[in-house]
Amino acid sequence: MAKGFKSRGMAGRGGAMGGMGGMNMNAMIKKAQKMQEEMVKAQEELGQKEYTATSGGGAVTAVVKGSNEIVSLKLNPEVVDPDDIEMLEDLIVTAVNQALKTADEESAAIMRQATGGGMPGMF
Repeated sequence: MAKGFKSRGMAGRGGAMGGMGGMNMNAMIKKAQKMQEEMVKAQEELGQKEYTATSGGGAVTAVVKGSNEIVSLKLNPEVVDPDDIEMLEDLIVTAVNQALKTADEESAAIMRQATGGGMPGMF
């Protein structure tokens, strides 16, 4: 370091908030509060929405809520073969997983929309 050099830290920049470039904190807080309200509303709506998926060409139909709750599961009687339970189990798992995936994808898209893609610098 050169002789006589003194580090001024943030004090030389207008205090702790001097580096913010004049950002209006009240406006940022209001925006965050509005975003939070929109996210809560979207989550409530998504939790009640139902998503349907099928497997085996319609042999199994699963319906789930956005809250990841299974609402119903329908089996075509023709797919119920006591000698091939494994196939039925696989069809059920496939239908339920697809319905949950659809719910998750829509949920993520709606939450991105509710947050406007997020707040730069906040996350």
